[in-house]
Amino acid sequence: MKNFAFIFARGGSKGLPGKNIKPLAGKPLLQYSVDTSLASPSIDKVFVSTDDVDIAKVAISSGAIVIDRPAELATDTSPEWLSWRHVIEWAEAHYGQFDGFVSLPATSPLRGVEDVEAAIEKRSQVNADICISVTPASRSPFFNMVKETSDGCVELVNKPESEVTRRQDAPEVFDITTVVYATTPTFVLDNYGLFSGKVTSIEVPKARAVDIDDIYDFRLAEAILQGGE
Repeated sequence: MKNFAFIFARGGSKGLPGKNIKPLAGKPLLQYSVDTSLASPSIDKVFVSTDDVDIAKVAISSGAIVIDRPAELATDTSPEWLSWRHVIEWAEAHYGQFDGFVSLPATSPLRGVEDVEAAIEKRSQVNADICISVTPASRSPFFNMVKETSDGCVELVNKPESEVTRRQDAPEVFDITTVVYATTPTFVLDNYGLFSGKVTSIEVPKARAVDIDDIYDFRLAEAILQGGE
């Protein structure tokens, strides 16, 4: 199996300007994802898709291959799936066919090599189209999440088959994380969306599942890296 890792890092972050190369505990945020990719035994090549010159420089110095991301795929509203298709087509044109597509967003710097390897193995093991990463959810739609009804009242987002009076009795639910997505080029090119096929998952502890969107996420990741969790 030939697996290529792809890291997607736009230059136009609004929640935390410049976050993809913002120094986190001594090195640019992007470099964490590149370093983990390069250290993963199952990954053959590492690519960074970006529209930003400064991000590209960090990617190259970290050891990744840069793919220029078209402007139309680098906006706040650009579907990530189209960026996936773009890098697959680019990589195949420049480096030939490959078997496994692994997306490792730059915003999850705390992932471990074990997470990448586990996702690749799990997808193959259960013959799934894609393996996503999840982490235990802090809240449950079966117990303490509500939505407003048309008459101004509220009701549970999801109603379980039997009444749940304790959080511990609610069905276990998970949050999807951006730690790792392992799939195949064929699945991405022939479908549109994570749940278009057979989906499996690996569970990642919260300490490795931080997804940096704003300064508070950034500070949390920094605290964990510095041993302050």
